[in-house]
Amino acid sequence: MNEINPRNFKFCPVCGDRLKEKYLGEEQHTRLVCPNCGFIFYMNPTPAVAVILFRDEKILLVKRKFKPKIGDWTLPAGFMEYDETSEETAIRETKEETNLDIEVKNLFAVLPGFDDSRVHVVLIIYNGEILGGDLKPGDDASDVRFFSLDDLPGNIAFSAHREVLEMLLEKADK
Repeated sequence: MNEINPRNFKFCPVCGDRLKEKYLGEEQHTRLVCPNCGFIFYMNPTPAVAVILFRDEKILLVKRKFKPKIGDWTLPAGFMEYDETSEETAIRETKEETNLDIEVKNLFAVLPGFDDSRVHVVLIIYNGEILGGDLKPGDDASDVRFFSLDDLPGNIAFSAHREVLEMLLEKADK
């Protein structure tokens, strides 16, 4: 189960009163509602962004330094900040994790992510192009490396990232 489960929230972020579960009708789910101010807590997924980057027909992966999934590999990726676009997230996260400067080219896919222990994720995946920078792991990566699609590490951290790599492999085989 999630480490941070919104169902475990107890108090209203608006007025501080205790939240109660309430069924809001046939078209709704049971929600946490504040009986004092009427605030409704919607358990929305968290947007995250990943980037597909190739160099010499090899794909860039990042080895995770922190929980969850320490030591597993992912595409360069991370959560969106409140005040940025998904494209800005792609550029920022790639720079933070790999020290590379990139350009976002186009949308590759949007996939659900149910296996992150912190939150339910909606992962927005872009194709990107490397513009420059010296490849080195950032503060939340223990390694960054390019891999041939037919020689990927076995420990890919999240199902959405595995699905992207499978889609790329399938496309390469055609």
